[in-house]
Amino acid sequence: MDESRQTSSGAGAVLRKLVPPPALCGFLLLLVLMFTVSYAVGAAAGPVAPGMHDTGTSQGDGDPGGGGGTDDMGDMHGGGH
Repeated sequence: MDESRQTSSGAGAVLRKLVPPPALCGFLLLLVLMFTVSYAVGAAAGPVAPGMHDTGTSQGDGDPGGGGGTDDMGDMHGGGH
């Protein structure tokens, strides 16, 4: 009766030590699935604010930052020179 129970040794034991537990594999799969779904939903929703554009586009007078600069800041703080 003791003969039916064998200790695992050799390649099988080494392989089992290298493979992560099934719970960890399931968690990582769930994490990848959640990231993929959230990325797809975010891409479908579009930009967060109405004025946001891709970094490669520019509008207006050729200023890629969206305008303004130091002139606007001076008007806000000092009210014209």
